[in-house]
Amino acid sequence: MPARQTRQLSPPRRSRRRGQSVPWWLPVPAALGGLFVVVPVLAMVGRVDWGSFVALVTSPASRTALGLSLGTAAATTGIAFVLGYPLAVVFARSTSRWTGVARAVVLLPLVLPPVVGGLALLAAFGRLGPIGAFLDDHGVRIAFTTAAVVIAQTFVSMPFLVSSIEGALRVGGDRYERVAATLGASPTRTFLTVTTPRILPGITAGLVLCFARALGEFGATLTFAGSLQGVTRTLPLEIYLQREIDPDTAVALSLVLVVVAVVVIGVSSLRNRSVLA
Repeated sequence: MPARQTRQLSPPRRSRRRGQSVPWWLPVPAALGGLFVVVPVLAMVGRVDWGSFVALVTSPASRTALGLSLGTAAATTGIAFVLGYPLAVVFARSTSRWTGVARAVVLLPLVLPPVVGGLALLAAFGRLGPIGAFLDDHGVRIAFTTAAVVIAQTFVSMPFLVSSIEGALRVGGDRYERVAATLGASPTRTFLTVTTPRILPGITAGLVLCFARALGEFGATLTFAGSLQGVTRTLPLEIYLQREIDPDTAVALSLVLVVVAVVVIGVSSLRNRSVLA
């Protein structure tokens, strides 16, 4: 074979690294976008009274609010996964013309003001609401309880989980599921052994987004659950209260909330890198 044809048939060499394919101008707006987020956080860190930081964040009210936030956010994430994962699968796999309408309704809290969401929950689960009145007749009260905090957080954070998992399902396609079906696997077995492991990074990302959103929820919680210390006053509500009476405590607690969110997102990112590797 001639040398020219041999050179043409040989695989092309990679003369450039993958990272060098980024346009030369792209890092400029990327850096501005990063600074837009980092600068306010650093400015808040600069306002922290480090001499009394430990005393501020370990006060009984602060520890109670933090514990309540972590507990309700964890419960919210579990409930959102049980309800939201099936929704994401139905949205990604269904061919019904009504799927788009159902998706718009489920994802509505993404664009709905949290206070409006709280009013909607109060209208449904309050003592005068259709669900709340029925439960109240049977001795169960939802509004202004810890359960109301979990419901409010689930209402506003579950759409993040649904959209994340649905995106992972759509990107991955259903080729492996169809292959499993031709090999005789039942839909349930395919769902548990093929679909779920394949989109695990998307599920993890959705769970993290859901937890982080629940941890920072404020408007719907205040409207639907109120601000009762030890019952419904989560860390964002405690920060809002302290902002008026003790700004140093508000800044210190805000930093705690930022640190918790960074740790959660960082652990998730490391896990996703290890799974994709």
